[in-house]
Amino acid sequence: MAPKHTTRLAHALALVLPVAALAACGGAKVGEAGAAAAGTGTASSCVDTTGDTIKIGLLNSRSGTMAISENTVYDSLSMAADEINAAGGVLGKKLQVVSEDGASEPTVFAEKAGKLIKSDCVAAVFGGWTSASRKAMLPVFEANNSLLFYPVQYEGLEASKNIFYTGATTNQQIIPALDYLKEQGKTSLFLVGSDYVFPRTANKIIKAYAEANGMEIKGEEYTPLGSTDFATIVNKVRSAGADAVFNTLNGDSNVAFFKEYTNAGLKAESMPVLSVSIAEEEVSGIGAANVAGQLTAWNYYETTDNPQNKTFVADFKKRYGAGRVTSDPMEAAYTSMYLWKGMVEKANSFDVPAIQAAANGVSFDAPEGKVTVDGENHHVSKTARIGKIQPNGLIDQIWSSDGPIQPDPFLKSYAWAQGIANS
Repeated sequence: MAPKHTTRLAHALALVLPVAALAACGGAKVGEAGAAAAGTGTASSCVDTTGDTIKIGLLNSRSGTMAISENTVYDSLSMAADEINAAGGVLGKKLQVVSEDGASEPTVFAEKAGKLIKSDCVAAVFGGWTSASRKAMLPVFEANNSLLFYPVQYEGLEASKNIFYTGATTNQQIIPALDYLKEQGKTSLFLVGSDYVFPRTANKIIKAYAEANGMEIKGEEYTPLGSTDFATIVNKVRSAGADAVFNTLNGDSNVAFFKEYTNAGLKAESMPVLSVSIAEEEVSGIGAANVAGQLTAWNYYETTDNPQNKTFVADFKKRYGAGRVTSDPMEAAYTSMYLWKGMVEKANSFDVPAIQAAANGVSFDAPEGKVTVDGENHHVSKTARIGKIQPNGLIDQIWSSDGPIQPDPFLKSYAWAQGIANS
């Protein structure tokens, strides 16, 4: 018998992959002429453009192990939608938000994506976090020729005409983080990650970088997503004596890991942990005392110093409370909705092929700084930033790239990475 999760995924894809008989929404349906002209054979759209509203979908984990990270993404997307509506909407149409809970389960993300596209008839979907959720949704969006705006840093090695990736790809986060550690004289690493696509692929890239740059990998450990038992892994980290730990744990597993790390007497000064999935939201959940002095690699922090971010932070706190924090993934999600707006307005259409054709060069003065869409690979230019977690829970930038880094999701510009995409 197939494992339960495999059976559920097959069932989910059976529900969402058929490309015929879409649910009728009434009125004009965008995309039909474009799809026919392109000869794509993909499903026609049921998006209704006849009224004074246009539907968009928000698909985030409001429950489960990833809720600690994804609820704030939902909040920033909601804020962006309200701001856009207050400014007149998109092509004169107000945004009507339809939200769904991905429940930290890839099969649920696939099921809910199909519902949003085929039953709710949304013009675009914003959300997802783990690479497992994105991989589960990708065939749904491609089969139905719909658009997903994915806001989280990830392992790269992917490009889809139906996904816009507004978080960092590998050369905008992981490689700059490794360059920083190398500059600081770190010559050995211990790798700790959750057991799914992103950490395993990221660590494959990290090991190739290490081999090419004279760094030693002293250990590599994985634990199931949502795991809370880190005694054995932390003991292995302590025994290995690496110069630093590269952390690709996701979700609330980070809470248990750092508490165990602190209890074991390991300190940032002697063995720093550089994390690529811990932002301000997770720091508050872990407890700043357990992570103060540790390092992060992102493209945005609440403390990022520019006028756009000062406004963004003030507006977010006014809306959700002075105690709330902003973070990289939720900023990338907020930015993604404005980039979609820019593409639609450049195309003067909600039609997916028209948006894809118009995407290249669309920019937004985001809280992280100006970002620009690469129409070929559907990623965006981003500035890399290394931060240090402060006792107050905020993260201060201690290093940054000279400016926005052009996305290179397949690492074509790195000789040491040749063959990784096919390995």
